Amino acid sequence: MATENTISITILDEQKTQVLAALDTLNTILGPFLVALTPDDRMELPKMSDRSRPFVGKALDYAQDQPDLAPAYLNVPELKKDVEAVEVLTEFNRTLSRLNDNVEDTIMLAGSEAYSAALTFYNSVKQATKMNVPGAKTIYDDLKQRFNRG
Repeated sequence: MATENTISITILDEQKTQVLAALDTLNTILGPFLVALTPDDRMELPKMSDRSRPFVGKALDYAQDQPDLAPAYLNVPELKKDVEAVEVLTEFNRTLSRLNDNVEDTIMLAGSEAYSAALTFYNSVKQATKMNVPGAKTIYDDLKQRFNRG
């Protein structure tokens, strides 16, 4: 049974180096601004969703226009910085998410084709072993370990 080769790419060492350098640059530039939350932190935080954004924007506008209504402990300039950070980081995240999705899809497709081709070879070696083809049993015994169950 022939399998379709949908993807055929070669990433040259120079390209790999360039991509890793670009990612390193992104990490260097963004790293100081980013935080890592624990799963507990994520669960405990109130979340700003797309539906909450207009509310947050209006609250910021009102707090700036009517500072006498803002409690003394509310730091309106910090609220504004947080809102602006969300806007900029969301723009970055959209681009990064699309790129990440495409990388993951490409990995999945290339992996699927590689696994299918390996299975084709494995089945050929399995048949060769049954027919006592010299050297086939050693290869078969090595490859069949993938399918051994606990």
